[in-house]
Amino acid sequence: MNQSHSKQTQPAQSGHADREAMLDYIHAMLGQLRGMAEAEKLDMLAYLIDMARVEVSEILRSQLPPRTRPRRGSVHR
Repeated sequence: MNQSHSKQTQPAQSGHADREAMLDYIHAMLGQLRGMAEAEKLDMLAYLIDMARVEVSEILRSQLPPRTRPRRGSVHR
């Protein structure tokens, strides 16, 4: 029974790592898109992309265990 329990928790942990990696990737891509929009003086588009990036940061921060969460005010970058 112990072996089946560890087999069941492994995919969940792996899934969490995959999700975190995907969110990190999205966060990085949004940063690049924001930079492109800013370079073209597309201020509203840059702002909206940045809001999406902030949302990803909040999702990432909320998934961290409580003692590894950044202090309030710091943003995942």
